[in-house]
Order: sequence, then C-alpha cells, then structure tokens
Amino acid sequence: MEFNEKIAALAKRSATASQKALTEEATKTSVVLPFIQALGFDPFNLDEVIPEFVSDVGTKKGEKVDFALNIDGDSRILIEVKPITSTLGSTQYSQLYRYFGVTEAKLAILTNGKEAWFFSDIDAPNKMDKKPFFKFDFQQHDDEDIDELSRFQKNEFSIEGILEAASALKYSHAASQYLKNQLEDPDDEFVKLVGRKIHDGMLTKNVVEQIRPAIQSALESIIRNRIQDRLDIAFRPTADSTKLTKDAEKADENGEIVTTEDELQAYMIIKAIAARSIATNRVTIRDAKSYCSIFIDDNNRKPLCRLYFNAKSKNMLGLFHVDKSEEKVDIASMEDIYKYADRIVQTAESYA
Repeated sequence: MEFNEKIAALAKRSATASQKALTEEATKTSVVLPFIQALGFDPFNLDEVIPEFVSDVGTKKGEKVDFALNIDGDSRILIEVKPITSTLGSTQYSQLYRYFGVTEAKLAILTNGKEAWFFSDIDAPNKMDKKPFFKFDFQQHDDEDIDELSRFQKNEFSIEGILEAASALKYSHAASQYLKNQLEDPDDEFVKLVGRKIHDGMLTKNVVEQIRPAIQSALESIIRNRIQDRLDIAFRPTADSTKLTKDAEKADENGEIVTTEDELQAYMIIKAIAARSIATNRVTIRDAKSYCSIFIDDNNRKPLCRLYFNAKSKNMLGLFHVDKSEEKVDIASMEDIYKYADRIVQTAESYA
C-alpha cells in the first residue's frame, strides 16, 4: 500500500475514533498504533516500538512517556498520547519536554488522534522547542502535508534532513502567520516598509494612515488575482468538457441519459473549488438517470459530489463525509455551491 493510501485509511480511523473513542487507551488502539505502523514501525516489535518508555528525569523517578520509536537500537522519536476528546495545548507536553533532554531522541510527537504536533530542538540544543515545527491534521490535510509526514517513515528516516526541513518549516509558518496578520490589519512597521518603496518624502503619521488602506487593498487584490488565475484554468474548455457536451446532445437525440448544461456548469464549479487541493484533471463526471456523479480519478470509491438536478421542484447537491456517508443539501442556484466549498475541499483532500 502506498503511503498516501495508508494516510487516507488513517483519516477514516481518526474520524470514527472522534465519535467513539472516549479514553487515551482507545485513542492509542484506534489511531496512534495504526499511525506508528503507517510510518513503517512494527508496533508488536519491542526492539522498534517501546510502550510506556521509562527514564529517570531529575527528581522524578519512573516517569513514563507513551511510546519511544527505535531505529538501529537508538530511540529516535518520543510520542505522548492524549485522548481524542482533548485539545492539544502547551500544558500537555511537560513530560515530553522533560524527557527530551535526557534521551538521544531529537524528535517528539504530541498527538490526540486528530492532530500530531512535531517538536525538535531548533531553538536550543537538547531543549525541546515550545512550539511545534509541524502540525499534521489526520482528517484534513493536503499533498504537501503528506509529503512532510513521509519524512518520518522508518525507511526514509534522516535526522539531518528532518531537522533541516523543520527549520525551514518553522520560518515558513512564522512568515505565513505574519503576512496573514498584515493582510487583516497592516501594522505601522509593515506599512512603513512598503511605504518607503512607493512614497517620496517623509513617512509622517498622516502619510502612514493615508497609505495603509491602499497597501491592504493591494494585498487583497494580489490574493484575488491568484485565486482567479486558478479558476480560469479550471474553467478553461477542455477536450473532456467538449466531449461531454457532444455526448449529451447525442444522448438527448436518442432519448438516453442527458448531461444538462446546469450539470456541466455545476461540475466546472466543483472542479474549480477542488483545484485548491487536488489536480483538476483528477476530477471527473459520470451521469446516471437519477443523479450525476462527480468522482476523483473516475473511481466510484472516491465520490466527491452528486448532483440531483432531475427533479422539477428543486435541485440538491450530495456532499460526502470522510466515511463516505452522503448528506444532501438544497441549492437554489449554481452560486449556492460555493457555500459548501470547504466541505468539497475536505472531501477532495481525503483522496489526495
């Protein structure tokens, strides 16, 4: 099984556990052990996976961390598990923090079966950072997240490569958060930084206040233009869409299944939305008498949406949860599909 397929299966386990697992032990059994196995470690081999790993830490004797993952006889990764019903936070990794400095492990994972937070010692040697350099959401992730997670597989494990990537991720995430904050509310320092490039003369307080909305508007315009570029690509006529239209016309003449213009328009909208997390050429359409299906990879085991546009009174859109259960919602117009963009993207990501 490919790594992305293992993670897709793990996403289903996590979704199920969110509803049924009430304790830390249930979280370990239903999600964390399969997660360890997906990384290539044998959870039944005590030379690779040590449960209830014990190490004396200062005055605390016999304290335990839930798992230690060994490679070539050395502890490489420490894992602390919390119940899936809990929310991860800074107060929950005190044990990991204490253990980190007294073992040879350079990586630590805090997980509740919904998320996995990855820590190292980027800021100071042998001292676990207070902030994770990488967060993986078991139920909502994209191809880039899976690529980052794949670095932690046993057969690809390279502590040097991981720490190099960790440092880059740390600064990338910090930069993203900073730019997001500036997009929402540019501070004086940022406005002055840009202002020096676009304004001749002194940047007085009045000038800063005058150019602040212009800079914010420019940032928003850049974002809109990037999104529009993606949409233009998705909506560009292709050989497939032309063939669909011709096939529909031919079917209509023969009294067979007809893929209507509304269905084609909805298909293109859904395709554009899914483009946020998946290649557009993977989004396909297949019509039937009672509904029109939109799949990923033209695979009926990877449903993205269903279009119920054949009724005279109203149109409905079928949305799919991670467990592939379907939920139907009414739509009054094609624009209503955008209300469910996050749901569509989430489903597409589960097949990434």
